[in-house]
Amino acid sequence: MSPPVPAGAALLGVDFSSAPSRRKPITVARGRLHGAVLRLDSLDALPQLAGFEALLAEPGPWLGAFDFPFGLPREFVDALALGATAAAVSAEVHRRCADRMAWRALIDGWNNGRPAGRKLPHRRCDGALPGVTSTSPLQTRYVPVGLMYFEGLARLLAAGLTLPQLHEADPQRIAVEGYPGLLAFELAGRRSYKNSAEADRLIARKDIVDALEQGRTRLALRLKLSHAQREALVDDASGDRLDAVLCLLQAGWASTRPGCGLPAAVDPVEGWIVSA
Repeated sequence: MSPPVPAGAALLGVDFSSAPSRRKPITVARGRLHGAVLRLDSLDALPQLAGFEALLAEPGPWLGAFDFPFGLPREFVDALALGATAAAVSAEVHRRCADRMAWRALIDGWNNGRPAGRKLPHRRCDGALPGVTSTSPLQTRYVPVGLMYFEGLARLLAAGLTLPQLHEADPQRIAVEGYPGLLAFELAGRRSYKNSAEADRLIARKDIVDALEQGRTRLALRLKLSHAQREALVDDASGDRLDAVLCLLQAGWASTRPGCGLPAAVDPVEGWIVSA
């Protein structure tokens, strides 16, 4: 089986927001892979979902890693009879829920009858890498991953993208689920690097960027940055730019692997995080 996109194809890493604004835009890292070197071409900020939709419509070939869940826990899907595929589940969620708050209410209603400790189940892929667990796709508060699912996945499907092992559409535009926490944990452990300009978090961001430039990750790719780009990643106290770049590395790795490096068998309603 050949890699999913030709060598040198455009790559995207997307740090998503379900309600983007100028203060908290969707952040897009663009780059291309040359051998084992991934060059960062640009960092873009999309303050509106319309800009995200325009991004998805860009002609291929390209492959993007998007930081939001492409599926929901099997337990939840089966309990509510939402469907048998990721696309069917997304369509049924949007049929039942007119907006994000209706989606939150649906989740809350299901959770209310469940015992403490079992209210926000995870997918199998959320804990596939020892030491790190991604947030449940049913979490709509604090880190509102569930709202990101609601706004993100439906747009990927409407744009006609191929989601390997989940949905076949345009083979020139491919989307995989990314999770920057996987690489961040590998490089910085449990140190926080986001949402603060304090010295300890700035140092953590610098350590992550240094490791990416030196290729010290299990993905075996080396990030190529300009001096200005390096400063932009380290100085961004939100960590959103760095998260987009971490997703870009995952996209680069997936672009060289048959089937994007996903397992041979993926639950069709849960999906899988690339490189997990």
